[in-house]
Amino acid sequence: MKKKLYTAIGLMSGTSMDGIDLSIISSDGHHEFSNILDDYYEYDKNLQDQLVRLRDLVLTKDDILQYSDKLRELERNLTLFHADVIKQSLKKYNDPIDLIGFHGQTIFHNPEKKISKQLGDGSLLSQLVKKKVIYDFRQEDIENQGQGAPLTPIFHNLLSKKINEKHQINYPICFVNIGGISNITKIVKIDEKLEENIEAFDAGPGNCMIDSWVRKNSRNNFDENGSIAKSGNVNQLILNQIIDNFKILSFKKSLDIKDFDVSFARGLSLEDGSATITDFTAYLIAQGIEYSNGKNQKPIKYLLCGGGRKNSFLIESIKHYLLSKSNISLDLIDNYNFNGDYIESQAFGYLAIRSYLNLPISFPKTTGCMAPTLGGKLVKNF
Repeated sequence: MKKKLYTAIGLMSGTSMDGIDLSIISSDGHHEFSNILDDYYEYDKNLQDQLVRLRDLVLTKDDILQYSDKLRELERNLTLFHADVIKQSLKKYNDPIDLIGFHGQTIFHNPEKKISKQLGDGSLLSQLVKKKVIYDFRQEDIENQGQGAPLTPIFHNLLSKKINEKHQINYPICFVNIGGISNITKIVKIDEKLEENIEAFDAGPGNCMIDSWVRKNSRNNFDENGSIAKSGNVNQLILNQIIDNFKILSFKKSLDIKDFDVSFARGLSLEDGSATITDFTAYLIAQGIEYSNGKNQKPIKYLLCGGGRKNSFLIESIKHYLLSKSNISLDLIDNYNFNGDYIESQAFGYLAIRSYLNLPISFPKTTGCMAPTLGGKLVKNF
């Protein structure tokens, strides 16, 4: 019997803190999926500055308490912004919305301390937009010994099925999401044993170090298309030193942008620092890709999504580090009729539907949780 289709809004505000990706999708929470609408809403400068400033202040669990008043005020303003963008998008789509998947803005993430703090008041959002809201997607996974990230692999699994049907790409199919942090999903094969056939992990920085450097040394928020890095030169001495001194010891740990800093590039020009930091980021992402590939010698495709895929200097640098791996090819997910900017916002619409249906959203091989785990809290406040 055909399963009921739900229409959901997915909201994603990533670690780059530049704005909100909004997607409206339709899905049964299993194998059916269609994308209806995608929108992007940039934060105003004041809100973005507040987010960046407070994120940089909240370095420990105790800081959440210390800055609780400021966080509460910022959470309210952020929620009001989300409510406004939902109302704007609903002017373009008049049919009923069943659910809203509200990720919120990550301000602190430390699974060892059993906490992942996303700013966003689900109850207030529900009241403002008169919709059922599902939020706080990560905490249940953390309570079940997971890392709370990455959460998009179950959606990547669905996309792999759609892509395979149309383009006959052989499994395994891999996804490389380059947001603030990069993560990799490997779909070994497509069948009902999700916990066995989806593998994922945080691979390293994505845009976070590049963005941080550019913000500190220019009036820009990011290096558009990698143009700043292209105009500079990689400082090979500094690059070699940081490669020798920095290691990701385990791909079983989720990552936060606070795990990385750009102090090693101090003293370099904007352009040379951008080039060196971008090359180092590429090195770490390439290491993650090699790790996911393992001893496999068969041709395997890695589909790139997230804002970092547009940084041509970064992508070319990743390819350079993978030259010896002739079986690995990188391709944009956009070449398979999916917009790589909105994979995560679409994912949180899908996760909201799965959460509503009491279906697991994380698995032992994606987050390290003890068993397939539910996630998200449902609120109806209208």
